[in-house]
Amino acid sequence: MRIFVLGAGATGSLLAQLLERQGHTVWCGDRDPERARRFLGKKSTIAVTEVNARNLRGIVKAAKGCHLIVNASASLFNEIVLRAALRLRAHYMDLSSHLTRHPFRAEQFRYAKRFEEKNRTALINAGVAPGLTNLLVKRAAEMLDEVEAVHIRLYESTESDDPISQWSPEVSFDEAISHPQVYRNRKFQLGKRFSEVEKFRFPEPIGTVSVVLAAQDEVATLPRYIPMRELDVKIGGNEIDRLRRWHKQGKLSKSRGMAKLRFPQTSSPRMIAKLIRQGVLQNARFAAVVLVRGKKRGKKEDLHLLIRSDCLFPTLYQIRRKGLFTTPVAFATAHVAALFIKFFPRELAGVFAPEMLPAETRRAILAGIRNNSIHITHKTTVLKHHGEDDEEL
Repeated sequence: MRIFVLGAGATGSLLAQLLERQGHTVWCGDRDPERARRFLGKKSTIAVTEVNARNLRGIVKAAKGCHLIVNASASLFNEIVLRAALRLRAHYMDLSSHLTRHPFRAEQFRYAKRFEEKNRTALINAGVAPGLTNLLVKRAAEMLDEVEAVHIRLYESTESDDPISQWSPEVSFDEAISHPQVYRNRKFQLGKRFSEVEKFRFPEPIGTVSVVLAAQDEVATLPRYIPMRELDVKIGGNEIDRLRRWHKQGKLSKSRGMAKLRFPQTSSPRMIAKLIRQGVLQNARFAAVVLVRGKKRGKKEDLHLLIRSDCLFPTLYQIRRKGLFTTPVAFATAHVAALFIKFFPRELAGVFAPEMLPAETRRAILAGIRNNSIHITHKTTVLKHHGEDDEEL
């Protein structure tokens, strides 16, 4: 395919390189081509065009001739890029939703009919969380006759005294000031920021960590396509601990704006290498756990099951050993997004979240993930009594 990637930062630049290795013809657009070139590296031959993601005409001009346009810039620009894809009669993919107009419905679905009419596919939220997490929830749901509850737990940590962005600063700030979405008793609700603290056991070497409610896009799609009673997403690690502390101090609000000191620009590979050499950045980790509780009907009695999927992604140290200088979050997101594109369902027409994809496509993506230094383990536990899952967690 001919693929145009909008946004060549930490994730977009690595994604473009992975797609080129898959054999696609790839070029990028970015508001700062010089910065994008630093992320791509001196040896990369991938072309970069200066594009303002707010400019529809500019995107259409830069992406002309593409079969697929990928929005790897901020989700704020999803709708502009969706319109660009429609004008180009191209397929579309992004990594997350913005959820400003409606916190419980992904804005990309407003374009479903138009993509159906053009006979083109728009695949949304196709990263790690959301993305991989959605696929794992769907996998577990297919093993059950009834889904009762879904809990997604994420862990992000950076072993550094100073804030170092694993995500873009705009994305990190937007998540920090947004109220988390939850789905309780089959109803969508907004929770309090950094609330509902719980102790959660992540796989070793992480162990038990405090997690809190977080704004995540899975809540806006999963309950619509998989019947369930409740769903929430919580995050732990020193990244969220730092944000929670600033929130308590009154330093996190939309009115105060984004402080550059607290939300620095994403470090380029060269800067990450420098921080590592200086000892400022020692290591970084990223992990995701999906828990799905539900019923499996039997001939004599129903079984209450807890299906747990643990995802451990390469640490900063392990990524360094591969000769790369990028964050675990960017590494994981780019590799999973590349697999969504490798198995992109061009035969579909409309807008699709990961859990809506055909079973064979979802299985192919999950199988491919295991071959990319991402370790996924599954465990199914029979719950003898209702509530015993609390012990399992």
